[in-house]
Amino acid sequence: MPAADAPPPGPDGDDGAREWPATAEALMRSRFQAFKEGDSDWLLASWHSSTRPHELDLGDNPRWRGLQVVRTEAGGVGDDTGVVEFRATYLLAGGELGIQHEVSRFVREGGRWFYLDEAADSPRIQ
Repeated sequence: MPAADAPPPGPDGDDGAREWPATAEALMRSRFQAFKEGDSDWLLASWHSSTRPHELDLGDNPRWRGLQVVRTEAGGVGDDTGVVEFRATYLLAGGELGIQHEVSRFVREGGRWFYLDEAADSPRIQ
């Protein structure tokens, strides 16, 4: 996993570092894309160190389809905390559509946004 102060890896782990997202919503969108692509390096790099797992196995990762941001609270370039509520759709094994509805919390440290955790009052997977 990259050091906290290192630029995040580029797409597919190449050496071209991606730009760190400037808002909590932009980070949420980049993390959705990383889940869609199976990019555990970016997911771990963008996860806050206080809640980040040691490793992330995406072997049973569903086939993610789309992301809808429902609302945001704070999370802008001048904020230190933010909330993003979203719905993400995915395909189940039988071809049915599943929906993950979540409220995620984000923090900004050292000028960078990090995913912190799912809010306690977050809706559940549908």
